[in-house]
Amino acid sequence: MNASNNYPFTLPDLPYGYDDLGEHISGDIMRLHHDKHHNAYVDKLNEAVVSAPALQGLPLVSLLRNLATIPDEVRTAVRNNGGGHYNHSLFWQWMSPQGGGEPGGELGEQIVRAHGSYQQFVDTFSQKALGVFGSGWVWLQPDMTIVTTPNQDNPVMQGGDEPLLGLDVWEHAYYLDYQNRRADYVKAWWDVVNWQFVEERYKG
Repeated sequence: MNASNNYPFTLPDLPYGYDDLGEHISGDIMRLHHDKHHNAYVDKLNEAVVSAPALQGLPLVSLLRNLATIPDEVRTAVRNNGGGHYNHSLFWQWMSPQGGGEPGGELGEQIVRAHGSYQQFVDTFSQKALGVFGSGWVWLQPDMTIVTTPNQDNPVMQGGDEPLLGLDVWEHAYYLDYQNRRADYVKAWWDVVNWQFVEERYKG
């Protein structure tokens, strides 16, 4: 599943079954989130780029890094829907039925060095997630900082590195399961985090 693909953009398959995240994130949520919300971002991104031929040969990451150069008439659509496509293409991979636990190796050491302990990292990341007003994301960056963005924005758009880990805190990511209890969703999400994929991104 490549988040840096080119036009025409396509909806990536999930790397597991809809129901495989079990009690943490239900199949109903996954079908809604992947098949409806993510698919809509892909469709609307393609609609925007088809009207701007100069953009069609650029990878998605390049589009997001260079929003200021995109024609005014499609910039907002590329930002919102390109961001949604990029973020979600990674989000599915940041979860796994075999996820959870703690990261090991150099990644785990760097997290502890930066945050004092793994649990302190989890607490800080979770607090950031709960502090996002409305819809947005929280990210772990390669320098071990934790940042948030509104809507479907991401650190790439702000000139930053591609994130190691990200959590979607839009209501559509959890409302069917958790209603307004974002804290319960965030807590459950740690049990499906795919640290192997995060480590692969960390190693580059």
